[in-house]
Amino acid sequence: MTGPRLTAHGQGPRGLRRFTGPRPPRQETCELCGTPVREDGHRHLVETERRALVCACTACALLFDRPGAATGRFRAVPDRYLTDPDRPLDESAWELLQIPVGVAFFFRNAALDRLVALYPSPAGATESELDPETWQRVLGPGRLSALLRPDVEALLLRRQEDGRTDCHLVPIDICYELVGRMRLLWQGFDGGAEARAALREFFEQVERRAGAVPTEALRS
Repeated sequence: MTGPRLTAHGQGPRGLRRFTGPRPPRQETCELCGTPVREDGHRHLVETERRALVCACTACALLFDRPGAATGRFRAVPDRYLTDPDRPLDESAWELLQIPVGVAFFFRNAALDRLVALYPSPAGATESELDPETWQRVLGPGRLSALLRPDVEALLLRRQEDGRTDCHLVPIDICYELVGRMRLLWQGFDGGAEARAALREFFEQVERRAGAVPTEALRS
């Protein structure tokens, strides 16, 4: 099964069926070698030419985890979750970003050499036009931004009820998992109780996995 495209044009990225609809009865397989993989335990690669997520077995994924492999056609999606509690975003951040909902994610597209801003909606992943100056003002100076790997990681933002904005560095595939879950559960104008509960559970998992920015990573 081809993974979701890492882009959006109002109808959501291609391939979101793996996150939004009933699971197909057939066994998931590695899209490189055909080896059967567990639904909840396989890796993803980003195919940069098509801007799509590709399922991979552990052995194939390891081939693209090696130093120097990040310049090829496929790039392995890392499994790191980071937060920077010492440098929270300013309360005015969300107003400056002009995102119409309370959740968004940002990743750097290497081919386009620009930041792409997306947010979940009933139609899928919707792209928001982001002025480069705004990006630099709000997110650019942050330590997480300096660590962000193009195409395979994202800055995941959520605005809290008290006005502050949480920011985590996460694998890009979980952002599309969130998009698919919201598209499946969304009801009415505000998403509904089930979608809100799923969103809360999702971010609780992210927060449990996220570690503080390591000092050695900032020096490398």
